[in-house]
Amino acid sequence: MSWFLDRIIERAGKDMKNIVLPEGDDPRTIEAARKILDLNIARPIVLASPETILKHSADLDGITLIDPASSPERQRYADELYELRKSKGMTREEAFELAGKVLYYGVLMVRLSDADGMVAGACHSTSDVLRSALQVLKTAPGTSLVSAFFVIVVPDCQYGLDGAFVFADSGLVQHPDSRELSEIGISSAHSFRALLEAEPVVAFLSHSTRGSAKSPAVDRVREAVKLAQEKAPEFSFDGEFQLDAAIDLSIGASKAPDSLIAGKANVLIFPDLDSGNISYKLAQRLAKAEAFGPITQGIAKPVNDLSRGCSVEDIIGVAAITAVQAQSADS
Repeated sequence: MSWFLDRIIERAGKDMKNIVLPEGDDPRTIEAARKILDLNIARPIVLASPETILKHSADLDGITLIDPASSPERQRYADELYELRKSKGMTREEAFELAGKVLYYGVLMVRLSDADGMVAGACHSTSDVLRSALQVLKTAPGTSLVSAFFVIVVPDCQYGLDGAFVFADSGLVQHPDSRELSEIGISSAHSFRALLEAEPVVAFLSHSTRGSAKSPAVDRVREAVKLAQEKAPEFSFDGEFQLDAAIDLSIGASKAPDSLIAGKANVLIFPDLDSGNISYKLAQRLAKAEAFGPITQGIAKPVNDLSRGCSVEDIIGVAAITAVQAQSADS
């Protein structure tokens, strides 16, 4: 386990949050819920039918279990969903039907503060998880885009924050325009500060450093930097940078001598999903980095998506991160 996850679990335990795990029909969820509670990471709420729960042999003592289909809260949640979606054509009957489904029930719990965050995706697609979250929770104030990032922790690394970086967007937005890229940069700065408790230094990456190449792709990154600086002047943004100029002090000083952050970056904003996704997997495989994510940012309350191939340990880690995000939202 990395120093990052050790610290996240410790922080989560200082102010335990209620985290809903809607996929109680998956045995990984049940096992993770047991460990989340035993490690004092959060108070897990598992959604599943009684028939499903009876199939599990795990000790469920202390874990809150809810069957959305028969829950006495289903009508209240359905009423909330109807009010949210009636302008889009949703009927009361449709709202009641959706409120009995685990993903919608889970995000409605979060919206109505019956839970502080949700972790799902072990047996649902990313699109299903995010659709329910965006329909019910919407985007965070001041944000118009939901994006995803990874926390990358490289062992024995002199760069970043003791080898730790935020890579964004590495999981969701395929071809961001300048405005979207700037939003990813701003959200990632907030996420770095919340999760790593240090000041973000944000580099927008390209195949060019400060005009060494000219193309519409470079112009898009340059415009994103400008927009981010204008909208969030409290953070340090710069670019466009090649990767080496962004993280290596000597190369940064050589390639961008007038930049205050060249060579010091700990938040890396990639120009598109292809480069971001490829880069995090390269770091994971070649540098033996630990990769935590994809972690969602830009939603009004914490909801995070899992890979359908996730392990029990993945669910535990994402639940701890979600709990810390919820703590940060309260502060």
